[in-house]
Amino acid sequence: MVTLYQLFIYHLKSCYMNFLQRLENWGDRHHPVWMDIVRIALGIFLVYKGIDFLNHMSDLIGLMAGQTSFGDFTYVLAGHYTVFAHILGGILLVFGVLTRFACIIQIPVLLGAIFFISNNKEMLRPYSELFLTILVLLLLVYFLIAGNGPLSVSMKEEDKASRRNRLRKENG
Repeated sequence: MVTLYQLFIYHLKSCYMNFLQRLENWGDRHHPVWMDIVRIALGIFLVYKGIDFLNHMSDLIGLMAGQTSFGDFTYVLAGHYTVFAHILGGILLVFGVLTRFACIIQIPVLLGAIFFISNNKEMLRPYSELFLTILVLLLLVYFLIAGNGPLSVSMKEEDKASRRNRLRKENG
C-alpha cells in the first residue's frame, strides 16, 4: 500500500527532475557561440586567480583568520580548496568538460569571497573586487544552467558519437 509520504516524495522527485531536464534542454538550445568565448575567458581568469592564491596562500589564510574564529586547520583547508577549485574548475571550463561540475565546485568559493569582501572596510572603494566577484558568480550560475556550448570538448565527443551511431544505422 502506498502511503501519502511515498506519494509526496514520488511527486516531488518527478517535478524536480522534470524541471532540471527542461532547464538543461533550454540551456542546450539557447547557447550562443560568443558565450563559449566568455566561458573560456572565465576559465582562464579562474586558473590565474587560483595560481595567484597559491602564490599568496598566507595572505588568503590571514584574511580568513582575521574575520572569522575557526581553527587553523579550517583556514588551511579552505585555502587549499579555493586553489584547487579555481585551478581545476578553470581548466574544466576552458575545455568545456564537466562544465556544470566546475561551476558547482566554484560557487561556494565565490559565496565565501563575497562574504569576506563585504566584511572588509574597503568594500566601497572604487576598485573593490566585490563587483568582479559578483560578476564571476553570476557567470558561473549562467554556465551551471546553460552547460558547455558548441565550442567544447564534450560537444565534439557527442557529435562524434552521434555520427558513429548514424553510420551504424545506415550500414547495418
